[in-house]
Amino acid sequence: MSLSALRLVLPRRPWRALDPAEISPGYGESPGRLREAAVLVPLYERSGEMRVVMTRRRPDLRLHPGQISFPGGRIDEGDADALAAALREAHEEVGLVPGDVEVIGRLSEALVVMTGFRLTPWVGVVPYPYDWRAEPGEVAEIVHLSIEDLRRPGAHHVEHREAFGMTHRVHFFTVGNDIVWGASARILEELLSILGAE
Repeated sequence: MSLSALRLVLPRRPWRALDPAEISPGYGESPGRLREAAVLVPLYERSGEMRVVMTRRRPDLRLHPGQISFPGGRIDEGDADALAAALREAHEEVGLVPGDVEVIGRLSEALVVMTGFRLTPWVGVVPYPYDWRAEPGEVAEIVHLSIEDLRRPGAHHVEHREAFGMTHRVHFFTVGNDIVWGASARILEELLSILGAE
């Protein structure tokens, strides 16, 4: 599926909130209460190939050190809504100007188990080429992953892990030396399932 087709399909898909059965009262740093966060899933096409923009977090950060994740973060009081938070965070983390993003829809809510975040992912089409700028205090590197590489046999696998008294399906994507896992991988898995639906 091309970006043009995704523009038509994504807004019509039903949006899924987290199932209460997925939520344990012990999650994260605030047991019994999930914190709201949002991320942007930036997509662009280069020579007919679709790519997704992610960040490699600095290895010395307190939360999710060294992980590959989408630009985004906690919804602040000054944010009008989850989308505003995702766009603000993407601007801060990778230099993506909100006016340069064509927001085409959102994906299902995801749970960040260890830190207790309820995550709303927004999908946006961004220009190529673009003057990306990593925020040095948080982002070690901006990562551009090919959708084709993510869809290759063996790139995706699922493991079962125990946390907070529940068994969780943990998704992993491996592309070369890059490994995306957890909530970011679940978001990627949903995106790829949509892109694979003709």
